[in-house]
Formats: sequence, structure tokens, C-alpha cells
Amino acid sequence: MQGALSLVGFGPGHGEHLTIRAREAIREADVVVGYRTYIDLVADLLEGKEIVSTGMTEEIERARAAVEAARAGRKVAVVSSGDVGIYGMAGLVFEVLRETGWEAGRDFPVEVVPGVTALSSVAARIGAPLTHDFAAVSLSDLLTPWEVIERRLDAAGRGDFVVALYNPQSKRRTWQLGRAQEILLQYKAPETPIAVVKSAYREGERIVLSILDRMKDAEVGMLTTILIGNSNTTRFGDYLVTPRGYTNKYALDSGELLYQGVDRPGRSLSRPAGWTPGTDPRGSGAA
Repeated sequence: MQGALSLVGFGPGHGEHLTIRAREAIREADVVVGYRTYIDLVADLLEGKEIVSTGMTEEIERARAAVEAARAGRKVAVVSSGDVGIYGMAGLVFEVLRETGWEAGRDFPVEVVPGVTALSSVAARIGAPLTHDFAAVSLSDLLTPWEVIERRLDAAGRGDFVVALYNPQSKRRTWQLGRAQEILLQYKAPETPIAVVKSAYREGERIVLSILDRMKDAEVGMLTTILIGNSNTTRFGDYLVTPRGYTNKYALDSGELLYQGVDRPGRSLSRPAGWTPGTDPRGSGAA
């Protein structure tokens, strides 16, 4: 009997945000493999199944157990919060598959089931902070050298990206968040809006809106994701909004082009002489 392996992202942890396919993949499985906390979050779907759960830092053991079970003819689901391919188990499982000689079309099938990411969950809780370009950086140096992380933070700050920080702090890693703040403050204003969100859509959810200059003083942990705005991000009540750029080209009240004769709908944005994005290209005297 041929096995099957599904790598399943189940979203932020609330059943309402579990996709139909993710729910089906878990229900179809004979064996469900996951970090203990993740297993608990999908416990209502696990009746009658064999469970392989391990603790933090035992990811390789979980990946090998999943591949071995699928090779033995079992239907296996590896579960991961958020999206399984974004800081999740999918990459490691594929590394184990390659190491063990698995071949598509010859061996058991492998499916990656996408899920709602921590990044998009946090963004939804605080409005529309990701409407323009953004970068995600994990501050955990357990698997990535810190000097590499610093280079990525520097590039994200230099490029004026909205920045999402994963794994910002743990009991052992206490100084990295402050250093990340120092790097980003080289490029971003101290009053840049930020959101510090713990356990979005889960029990114990906590949302704090603040500014970049106070980021290192925030109460954070491994269940926290931090979103840091770009130079155009603004706070709107209890929301953060990053404009897509429509007001660089169109008048919101009428939808008309601001710079008639050069710009056209569906065409690249023109740059009249002396114009800075974010200002009205018609000049200071424009109505």
C-alpha cells in the first residue's frame, strides 16, 4: 500500500482560519506529526490517529519520522502553525526526502498545503500594514549566524520595507531585539509606527501599538511577531495603514489622474521634475 505525505499549515491556530484542504489532509492521515503545542491546537481532528509529537529543537526527528512512516505505506500529515513553508517544517522535510533518495513520480506523493501565515494574521489584526513591499526577518540565530541577520536587517531598513520580525526574543536571546532596533533606526524615523502582537487569533492574544523608538522595551517572546512600518505607514485609530501609492497618481475624491497628459491608468507612474512620491505632483497650489 502506497503511503502519502502532506505538509500542512493550519494557520494561526483558530479553527475558523484552517483551510478546507488543511482540514481534509489532517482527517485523511493515519499518522499526524508535529510539535507538541501544534498538536494541541488541532486536537479536535486527531481522534483515532497515531500521534508523533516532540518538543522544540527536535525538528529533524519529526521530519525523519514522517518520511519513514510514509515510506512504510502510511498516510502522514506533518502539521505546522501558520504556513508550513514559511519558517515551517516543509523545507526540512524536503531536505530529508532528498537525503533519503525520494523521487517524485516513483515514491509516495508529497503535498504542501498552504496556511494563513503569522505575518498575515498579525497584519489582519491591525489593519492594512502590508499593502506595499515588506520583508520578514527572523531574529533567531540558532540556525542562522547573527552577522547574516544583521545584513538582512540593514538591507530591509535601507530599502524602506515594512519589516516583520519573527522570533524576536526568548529567555536566552535577550539582546537581539535591541540590536535590530539600532540597525533599523539608522533608516527609519524614531516615531515609525509598530505593532507588537502575541498569539494572533489564539488564547492569550495581546496587541500593542507603539513606535520604533520604544521597540526594545516591548514585552515580547517566541509567540510574538512585530511589524514595523515604512516611511509612509501611519496609525489610524487602532490600525496601521501602509498606502499602496494610489494618492501619488489619483485624487481619492474623484479618482482622476493628478498629472494629466503624462500619467495614464494602467501605465507606470511618471515622475514630473522635482516631484517626490507622497506629494501632490500638481504642486503646492493644487486644489
